Amino acid sequence: MPTERPTPLVIAVQVVLLCAVAVAAVLAAPSADWDPVLFGILLSLSVFSDVMAIETATPLKVTGSFMALIPAMVLLGGSPAAVIGVLTILIAWLHCRESPHLLLNNVLTYATFPLVGGLFFLGVTEAAEIATGSVSYYLLVFATFFVALGINFAMIWAYTCYAERIPFMVGVRRVFFVVLPSELAAAMMAGGAVVIYNVVGLAAVALFGVALIIFQYLLGALLLSEKRASDLEVRTKQLEDRTKQLASFQVGVLSALLRTLDLRDQMTARHSAAVARYSQAIARRAGFSKEQEELVHIAALLHDIGKFILPDRILKASIPLTEEDWMLIRRHPQQGARVVGALDGYGPVADLILAHHERVDGTGYPREIGGEEIPELARIISVADAYDVMTARDSYRRPMSAYEAIQELRRASGTQLDAAFVAIFVQLLEGRDVDFYPEERPDFERELALEARIAEAARPVVSVIQSGMDVGGAAGTRAAAGVQADQDTLATVRASA
Repeated sequence: MPTERPTPLVIAVQVVLLCAVAVAAVLAAPSADWDPVLFGILLSLSVFSDVMAIETATPLKVTGSFMALIPAMVLLGGSPAAVIGVLTILIAWLHCRESPHLLLNNVLTYATFPLVGGLFFLGVTEAAEIATGSVSYYLLVFATFFVALGINFAMIWAYTCYAERIPFMVGVRRVFFVVLPSELAAAMMAGGAVVIYNVVGLAAVALFGVALIIFQYLLGALLLSEKRASDLEVRTKQLEDRTKQLASFQVGVLSALLRTLDLRDQMTARHSAAVARYSQAIARRAGFSKEQEELVHIAALLHDIGKFILPDRILKASIPLTEEDWMLIRRHPQQGARVVGALDGYGPVADLILAHHERVDGTGYPREIGGEEIPELARIISVADAYDVMTARDSYRRPMSAYEAIQELRRASGTQLDAAFVAIFVQLLEGRDVDFYPEERPDFERELALEARIAEAARPVVSVIQSGMDVGGAAGTRAAAGVQADQDTLATVRASA
């Protein structure tokens, strides 16, 4: 409903116009047909229809009383039609009790368009000497319908736009054009009622009343559907905006953690980027979907984020570590999974981070699971992790050559590492199908790809990934993914050799 009350000037103008319409109606009254039975029936139909007015997605109401007023304009004349219109508004106001300023505008509108429509029909009929029942007569009924419709809509919607500060064309698009096809049907019904009345008499009005009720119901269903569609569109847009904001926040948190870790230890940041690139290449060669490639890439990029718990003496250690140090290191998968899992939609990523140090033979940590119990994508990260630790030049240990590292991977295949993924990765390395190598510094910013990750996180992809995460594949065709290596990986692989 309008929230802005009209100024005194606007009210004064409306009152003057209403008085002018009343004078015109009185002057035209003698030439009208005041058949009491037809007047009473059309008034009853008009009032019933207006009481059952339909709410739209805008402040405008749509009522079928207009259809009852068309036969009144044509069969009775402008003055009786105007009286029916005004009485309709006043009786309906007793039902809904709208604001007085709305009542004034509605009375003015429902006095104006029936009077103008009736005078228009009478004037053209007399000027052109159109005979009742002729083709021209019924074409003029249609013309009168649309003249009255235009005046009605313009007056109601113009006032609504004034009170609500709504652009006029919004109503034209969202209401007028929506109901226009139905109004064409209404025009045919009103014209048909006039035709049947001229042939049959009052019995036709009863049939018209039934048709009016049906039309009111169908129009209500149409506008309700339009309103629901509009509401759904708004809610969808709001949900998209909130989802993107949440995704931006979540990815921002992860970005801040990774950048902070990079400041503490560039070796860890470089290592994470390398493992992410390797893991994605393995998943692609193994035949995983694009969504699963993205999942393993994100998980590999974040797999060491739990190292925040490690003090600098361990994170940057160049001396042998104590058993207590190793106990702290072995906690980082759980800590990383807890941090990432707290973010909405990152549950599958957290699962891979938690499992990235499990071993195929069941001797890994933290849960000591093995074989198919380890998520496929986690087993991929284990292979990539182990290789980068062995070959990294920024390690505090002597780096291996690619050839030596491949031999170590093969020795660990089937025990620590998944044999199928080792084979796939070796093929990639020997064919130099991975787009960066240990002698290069990976582009950490490129791997992070914040804007792309925000857009990706805003889509409901994770649920798809989650449902398909454990769909396994035979060794050599589709290998599984699992995470398993960092500074202690080198020692583990060598020990198993």
